[in-house]
Amino acid sequence: MSAPTTHAAGDLAASRARAPHSSMLLRMLVRAAILRRGRAVSALFAMVVAAAVATAMLNLYVDVQAKLRREFRNYGANIILVGKDGASLPADALSQVDAVLAGRGIAAPFGLIVARTGDRQPIVVAGTDFDRVRQLDRWWSVSNWPSEFRASEIPTPSTGSGQALPAKSAGRMGHPDILTGSTHPGIPTPRATNAREMGHPALIGVRALSIVAPKNQPFDLSFQGHTLLVEPAGTVQTGAAEDSRIYVSLADFVAWTGVQPSTIEVGANGSPEEVAAIMNRVAQAIPAAEVRPVRQIMEGEARVLGKTRATLLAAAALIILTAALCVLSTLMGWVYDRRRDFAIMKALGASGRVLNGFFAAEAAALGASGALIGFVVGIGIAAWIGRVNFHAPVVPRFSVLPVVLAGSIVVTLLSAILPISLLRRVQPAVILRGE
Repeated sequence: MSAPTTHAAGDLAASRARAPHSSMLLRMLVRAAILRRGRAVSALFAMVVAAAVATAMLNLYVDVQAKLRREFRNYGANIILVGKDGASLPADALSQVDAVLAGRGIAAPFGLIVARTGDRQPIVVAGTDFDRVRQLDRWWSVSNWPSEFRASEIPTPSTGSGQALPAKSAGRMGHPDILTGSTHPGIPTPRATNAREMGHPALIGVRALSIVAPKNQPFDLSFQGHTLLVEPAGTVQTGAAEDSRIYVSLADFVAWTGVQPSTIEVGANGSPEEVAAIMNRVAQAIPAAEVRPVRQIMEGEARVLGKTRATLLAAAALIILTAALCVLSTLMGWVYDRRRDFAIMKALGASGRVLNGFFAAEAAALGASGALIGFVVGIGIAAWIGRVNFHAPVVPRFSVLPVVLAGSIVVTLLSAILPISLLRRVQPAVILRGE
């Protein structure tokens, strides 16, 4: 009987020697948390709060920047292209800008001239693409956007011999079918009998409206001997130079004046570094253009983003520091309450390295648990803030989880440094004697 018993005891000892001690460590950790639920819960709550705030701030840090950039795009262009020495831009300049943007923004062309009204008053007329401007300058207060003019909608004028003029010639002659006076001898140019059908729709600045069309009636504009009949389609108010201008479609503008756009306004999306890279590529693609940033927009965007970033990070750092102090006080009390337990473990032969490792494992487990719970809570907080303040959801970013998890464990381990130093001073004989 003794031989089998000895053999079984030897096998059990060998299996225990080979088996990891993780199960014992886990039981000790769980037991310590159960016996001291109050301190464990307070420390865990502090870590949950810190992890939740860090998760919410990191989610908002990424999403808020993207949302703020989209909001800034509503305030107009952040890049402007102008022809060097006041010259017009190349005919393919807009397509080249679109190719550089590649969907990361919107560009709108502008051509500017000084025309004359019917009573010979000078006024600035701009030709542009209304669809693009509507997307780029959403901050404009517009009563009604004109519909884009299509050359096919213009009745083809006829000469005195009954021969039709080509559309291109009609454009360069100032569309004789709708002129108020003849610009070329021998070509009849009667006034249009129906201005609502024949006038070119235009967007009129609120200050210019009282000059050219106080009763919102069609009016004539002349430039270098060519006259265009214009019909107010809506008004624009910005509080800036746009209020004194008249905007017509770019097709009408070029056909009437023969002048190509001299300015392209660009609203590029991205960080300041990405916008700067877009500017460099545009400058290389269009050497005839002078490319410069709209400093009010770019500097304002940089300041707002910088302050928002600093506020988020400062708030997160302050709350994490507060949580670390709470964890530190909890762990200090934890060591004080368990002095007798640690003394017994030392008396039984546990080394200082083992005790330090056990205490650090407790702190790391506390940080990991708080990080996982706080991550879930933080995602909910970020979603609520996004819904209330931006009226848009904040997308959960699970890439934040490793950062929050590692940060929480580091915070608890740093908070455990002082309690571990106190743990090293525990003297089993003194503690067990009750001193």
